[in-house]
Amino acid sequence: MPRSHSLWHHTTNAVTTAPLRKHARADVCVIGAGIAGLTTAYQLAREGRSVIVIDAVAIGAGQTSVTTAHLSNQIDDSYEEILRLHGPDGARLACDSHRAAIDRIQAICELENLTCAFERIDGYLFLGKRAKEKDLDRELEAARAAGVEVDKLPAAPVQGFQSGPCLRFRQQGQFHPMKYLQGMANALQRLGGQIYTGTKAVTVEGGQPAIVRTADHIAVEAAAAVIATNSPFNDLVTIHTKQAPYHTYALGLRVPPGAITHALYWDTEDPYHYVRLQRTTNRELGGDNDDPVDILIAGGEDHKAGQAKDADERFQRLATWTRERFPAAREEEFRWSGQVMETVDGLGFIGRNPLDAGNVYVATGDSGMGMTHGTIAGILLTDLILGRSNPWTDLYDPSRVRSGAAVEWVKENLNVALQYASWLTPGEVSSIDQIAPNTGAVIVDHGRKVAVFKDERGEIHKRSAVCPHLGCIVAWNSAASSWDCPCHGSRFDKFGAMFNGPSPRDLERVT
Repeated sequence: MPRSHSLWHHTTNAVTTAPLRKHARADVCVIGAGIAGLTTAYQLAREGRSVIVIDAVAIGAGQTSVTTAHLSNQIDDSYEEILRLHGPDGARLACDSHRAAIDRIQAICELENLTCAFERIDGYLFLGKRAKEKDLDRELEAARAAGVEVDKLPAAPVQGFQSGPCLRFRQQGQFHPMKYLQGMANALQRLGGQIYTGTKAVTVEGGQPAIVRTADHIAVEAAAAVIATNSPFNDLVTIHTKQAPYHTYALGLRVPPGAITHALYWDTEDPYHYVRLQRTTNRELGGDNDDPVDILIAGGEDHKAGQAKDADERFQRLATWTRERFPAAREEEFRWSGQVMETVDGLGFIGRNPLDAGNVYVATGDSGMGMTHGTIAGILLTDLILGRSNPWTDLYDPSRVRSGAAVEWVKENLNVALQYASWLTPGEVSSIDQIAPNTGAVIVDHGRKVAVFKDERGEIHKRSAVCPHLGCIVAWNSAASSWDCPCHGSRFDKFGAMFNGPSPRDLERVT
């Protein structure tokens, strides 16, 4: 089975456009064609602004393509925690913003007639193995204080799953994220927006105008620039001390249609599990008819990026957990993994980039809720760029500091500091001969740490194992066939090409 092959990859074709070949101007330049970037560009285009979107690969080729695509105003870190960190007003704004994001996605689907399987469904939070019912009671109280439409039930009224006591969050949602993005990209282009893929931004300079420069030495001048690349590549330290990269895993298991009620399911374990269904057809899965098929998507088993070597075991644990709770789950059709940026206070960083010119904006810190955080970014950044007030501005301000998050800040940054000890450790293997085909490992070669990938033909590809961002040693990620930085989440493909910041460039070549 291919590694990191998501249901969304399988049921859509990658969409690329021509790369940017000459200098250009626009009101706004958006870097990143994922949900945050395209939503921002689409909203601005509807307001009559000229927009250029550039992406290094393709539309939705980043983390949007490996999401599990829950649309929810149930906060991953819990409303109890959001209430503690952001107070009652902040918790209510968090609830309102994620609810508004779901509403906006639905409105765009209806306005643009998008066929992306959007549907409104309920969500159920149920107890993990070590949790007590009083944990649900505390979350119920906190969620109601935030204005969430939630109630407690003795069991979820669903087919195919015995939840036990649970909280029901009404009017949540789900969709096919890649079909949504591709439809929105088409709408953006009809509105005059320009999209250039295969175009890698390398620097962003604020000022009048802001200047975005590409790897091909092409410049885009704009009144405002938006960096929507999951983790911003233009910020060396400021934001990266306030968020941490976590790797997460997902499975897609075939289920008879109707055997399990379409809903969102989450447990209270740490790390928690999250489950939903997606309706597809036998033909989309490679069959010869259009009979409906449900795919049960289960995610979890998170860990700090670059700090685990047991991907196969994590997929197996996730499969066992899923089949124990959802007996109708059958054969595994898909498995994939992705990276989420967890902020120290549970909410995204959306707004003006700290310590930068006032016309450079950033959207990052998805905190496991990338689809709604990305949509919030589109709404909030449009208002900021157009000079309109928005009640969420302070809540998502990238410069914010929440005193209640100090312990988490210390913990995550101590973890980063400890990663530098890998400079002093031996290689993962003592010889290249020990590296199996189609895998990678870090070795020590003449005193240098070298990232070595051996392809299926046995050919050797060497890169420096030192992340160009702040010098951490990368680690091989067997689930995604990538090199991941355990400090701030930079990611590189198996040949060393950077595809997720904050690294400003590829891993250095080694001869």
